[in-house]
Amino acid sequence: MIDKESVKSYLMQLQDTICEALAAQEPVAQFHEDSWQRQEGGGGRTRVIEMGEVIEKGGVNFSHVKGASLPASATAARPELKGRSFEAMGVSLVIHPKNPMAPTTHMNVRFFIAEKQGETPVWWFGGGFDLTPYYGFDEDCQHWHQQAKEACEPFGAEIYPEFKQWCDEYFHIKHRNEPRGIGGLFFDDLNRWDFETCFAFMRAVGDQFLPAYIPILERRKQLPYEARQVEFQHYRRGRYVEFNLVYDRGTLFGLQTGGRTESILMSLPAAVSWRYDWQPEAGSAEEKLYTHYLQDKEWVE
Repeated sequence: MIDKESVKSYLMQLQDTICEALAAQEPVAQFHEDSWQRQEGGGGRTRVIEMGEVIEKGGVNFSHVKGASLPASATAARPELKGRSFEAMGVSLVIHPKNPMAPTTHMNVRFFIAEKQGETPVWWFGGGFDLTPYYGFDEDCQHWHQQAKEACEPFGAEIYPEFKQWCDEYFHIKHRNEPRGIGGLFFDDLNRWDFETCFAFMRAVGDQFLPAYIPILERRKQLPYEARQVEFQHYRRGRYVEFNLVYDRGTLFGLQTGGRTESILMSLPAAVSWRYDWQPEAGSAEEKLYTHYLQDKEWVE
């Protein structure tokens, strides 16, 4: 049985739990909430935190949108969805810490169903989480991927390697030929099990985000840093912007379905820069980001 209300209830609770945990890390700024309605159907809760001592810019969004037909981005690869109404609900977050030693992170969990009278509903889950460091630490990478692996283990030994590889492939900036970060998990079109098992997997990923990220943020948020390291952080954030505006499925889906632009683009950092043909100094920590961390590798056994 497809239980849309249970999915929605979980997602709204997840948004609350994550916001509370992140707010506990931030001594100055607070989340600002916008509740909004979508003319075509549905709405959401956008929560944004800005100009904090720990979090320079962050957002944790819940949305539940409905429509009479799907956009081109959704039907291009699945023509069987044409002519169906749809519902999409999910929680999506991006956190850009102020300290360049603390990594940016992204997490998303979502449920999608397309229906047509007289036909069986088409449904699936999607989501994942990934980490984008500016200055890398092996222990952070190992912890992040260990948590990802633990979320997957109850569902089969093959799940973590499969969804880790999918994440590496998805968050690859093709025009730069480089990974966006150190990866994590990514999955989409998940209906390989029954509804309850797929829903349980989505919950496992959503629930694992805080144990994966908060210890890293706590270790790095108060480390000393210099102005040149902030400059490099802003430069690398440019890659984040490029990926989100050129490739990200969620961004494209939201814009093509007439979503709330402020909520869709809350993922973009507050301060970012581009430099022409910049190259890191040989032997520097900045070079090590490219040679050691921005590589598709196995961080856990």
